[in-house]
Amino acid sequence: MPTSKVTYLGDLRTSSIHLQSGTEIISDAPIDNNGKGEAFSPTDTVANGLATCMLTVMGIKARDLEVDFSGSTAEVTKIMGTEPRRITEIHVAFNMNLFADEKTKTILERTAMTCPVFYSLHPDIKKEIVFNWK
Repeated sequence: MPTSKVTYLGDLRTSSIHLQSGTEIISDAPIDNNGKGEAFSPTDTVANGLATCMLTVMGIKARDLEVDFSGSTAEVTKIMGTEPRRITEIHVAFNMNLFADEKTKTILERTAMTCPVFYSLHPDIKKEIVFNWK
């Protein structure tokens, strides 16, 4: 079964429907590539996917450890290159909403670095990951 259905809406915009849930994501071309920048660009979505994947796998591990880091955030910065136009760097700064001992911090940080998106991104994409703990 397909994961999603993507429809080109015109004017450099798409609608993606997640078929299992019906959730919609709109994407728009960025201003620096002929678009309006009124929604996540496709490359923004890729960079954002890294942070959401890392938070998700940490959440699974945190649940196993019986710790809660709800309210933790990640700030994502995507850096584009040219010739060919591509993502060259993704910086993710986590602000962890958890007072944790060193062992728990290490477990969660190592878990984050094993998320499927991290492993799926091309090795030439520089990934700078920072964890800020309470």
